[in-house]
Amino acid sequence: MPRRPSSLVRAVAVAAVGAVALAGCTAAEPGTAPSSEGPHLTVVAPLGDLAPLPEPPPDEPAPSFSGLADRERQATAEAAKAGAELTAAVLDRNTGQLVTNGNGMTMAIASVVKLFIADDLLLQVAKGQTTLSPGDRKLLDVMLRASDDSAAEVFWNRSGGSAIIDRVVARYGLRATRRPGNGRWFNTISTATDLVRYYDMLLAGTGGLPKEQTDIILANLAASTPTAPDGMVPGGVYPQRFGIPEGLYAEPVAVKQGWMCCIGADWMHLSTGVVGSDRRFVMVVGSMQAATDDRARHTITEAVRTMFPDGHI
Repeated sequence: MPRRPSSLVRAVAVAAVGAVALAGCTAAEPGTAPSSEGPHLTVVAPLGDLAPLPEPPPDEPAPSFSGLADRERQATAEAAKAGAELTAAVLDRNTGQLVTNGNGMTMAIASVVKLFIADDLLLQVAKGQTTLSPGDRKLLDVMLRASDDSAAEVFWNRSGGSAIIDRVVARYGLRATRRPGNGRWFNTISTATDLVRYYDMLLAGTGGLPKEQTDIILANLAASTPTAPDGMVPGGVYPQRFGIPEGLYAEPVAVKQGWMCCIGADWMHLSTGVVGSDRRFVMVVGSMQAATDDRARHTITEAVRTMFPDGHI
């Protein structure tokens, strides 16, 4: 479907209705986180005799967006009953409609920052400032697909650590995203709407990353593995199928997941990504919940299912 310009700028007006900014959480300290142009026309009549060209019809809103605000409120209330605070944002990139639950809380985004690490690295490659060896490329792929922390550590240190966040924030105009206070990548701070903006601009190319490099990121997110290596949990692996991939089971998705314990007494879970074969939709949903990790994963998945009960967006 055609990409309409400045979707997120127009979306802000939609999202502002009834939105309430809430205070954010405190990031975990080190050691606590597991990691148209149209066709040319020949004018044959005086310009004053020509009727004005009609405006192109607007993109039709997605049917699933009817009542979405109500379903987001329902999902938020259900999560609250389970002891979770929920933040959610869904963008229709064709129409620019952004629907949020009004919770603008900030949070440490854990492994979702691997998007920024990959973006910054691939821009360096595109500019000829660095190259990727076969081993580097393998590390990049496993960092995005399997959320490998050791790969993230390699690229974080190689590219200047927190300076990566500063560069990405500047290129994408992320107003609520900031570098980690303690220099650890997993404590980078952001919000659901900033992450939606990032994905939207990544897809549109307006964040500066060339399409060839963007496609590398998206192909890896579409190949997200069922589990991820995580040395901080029993068994050393963590299930990545929560939130978007489980709730939107009838859609092709490309996702980057994040999780972390403990922020105070809470587990943080974050499910982000692109939905639809035409990459029309961007969704971010996050939760903070004092619960076991499996219960917290269930909460965020159920929230997505409440928003989209048919598994479609």
